[in-house]
Amino acid sequence: MGLMTSITMVYLILPSILTVLNHYSSTKIPTDEKLSPYECGFDPLKATRPLISIRFFSVAILFLLFDLEIALLLPLPWAIQLPYPTYTLIWAFIIMLLLTLGLLYEWLQGGLEWAE
Repeated sequence: MGLMTSITMVYLILPSILTVLNHYSSTKIPTDEKLSPYECGFDPLKATRPLISIRFFSVAILFLLFDLEIALLLPLPWAIQLPYPTYTLIWAFIIMLLLTLGLLYEWLQGGLEWAE
């Protein structure tokens, strides 16, 4: 018997044996939790309520924006060495100004307050 035939036999027989063993050794007793349509940790029959505050998402989006800002401004030291660095500095200043004005607006509107 050749090497390839032996490897093919092992690849076919071993998973078949493990599948049959798994089928016969597993417990098949259904419980209420297994029969419920939701298996994510909460009772679907209770009253619905928001699980996470919308303010959490607001702060998470702000974090992502400032994380993106870092990614946009990271090449700035290398871009200053270009033949016309003023364009790069103007665009970096515009990005920083827009993000600062957005953060100031969010702050003044009370979007960063956790307690009401």
